[in-house]
Amino acid sequence: MSVSAAYFAVVLVWSTTPLGIVWSSESVNPSMAVLLRMLIAVVLGIMIIWLRNIELPRHKQALTVYGYSALGIFGGMMFSYLAAGYLSSGMMSLIFGLAPILSALLAQKLLKEPGFSWIRQLAMIISLVGLAIVCSDSISLNENSEMGLVFILLAVFFFSLSGVLVKSVEIVIHPMATTVGALVVSIPLFIIAWLLMDGTLPISEWGSRSIWAIVYLGVFGSFIGFVAYFYVLQKLSASTVALITMITPVLALTLGAVLNNEVISFNLVFGAVFVMTGLACYHWGERVLVRRRARITP
Repeated sequence: MSVSAAYFAVVLVWSTTPLGIVWSSESVNPSMAVLLRMLIAVVLGIMIIWLRNIELPRHKQALTVYGYSALGIFGGMMFSYLAAGYLSSGMMSLIFGLAPILSALLAQKLLKEPGFSWIRQLAMIISLVGLAIVCSDSISLNENSEMGLVFILLAVFFFSLSGVLVKSVEIVIHPMATTVGALVVSIPLFIIAWLLMDGTLPISEWGSRSIWAIVYLGVFGSFIGFVAYFYVLQKLSASTVALITMITPVLALTLGAVLNNEVISFNLVFGAVFVMTGLACYHWGERVLVRRRARITP
């Protein structure tokens, strides 16, 4: 796979995943929809590991990485599926775009990384203002959206926390092995969640769109997209990869409006501009300042 093809695959998968979550939960209980998605992904992953003879380490450090990764998979996915019943796919994608900022904040607390520069502090404030505008708009449009906002923020928190905890473990494991190991650990959690939240299997009530959405998310959203992301992360600079978090919310908002008749209000667009501006300042603000200072200095 070429780097450009992998990059396009990540953008496409991340842009369509929120809509896929909404569609998969239309006629299938969210806990069952996400469980089926993960089962498809883990079966594919095990097959690839077996065919390519990739080692799946089972020592203490590896198990720790699997556990930390499973935290992001279970927490991020479970709460995202719960949020889909209250929020539009575009809004979910937009709020998830704030994950890099939250990850950096958690890294400061857990990994003792340096604090934000003034421009990154400004970027965070701009993004939070945009988030407040988006949330206030959602609440005004749907009286039940407060619960959805809580769910999606919890999803972002667990996704970000997982990434930071994984960075705290000094170990090199094949990305495919990490993916499969994390999925294997998370599957029992999804089964328990399904038993507690639903526990039924009304297959006759499942619509074709939900079924195809689950299959798509299992194959592309949870497997191909993840592998492509790690491949891109290895081949391209961090700033280039960061562009993905800028592109996907815009595409997700557009897809939600065109394919799912989701409402795009003025406040949503206005808030989205603030969030995107904040993310741009966060990722590239310091670099722009350094270049400007270099030009000014004789």
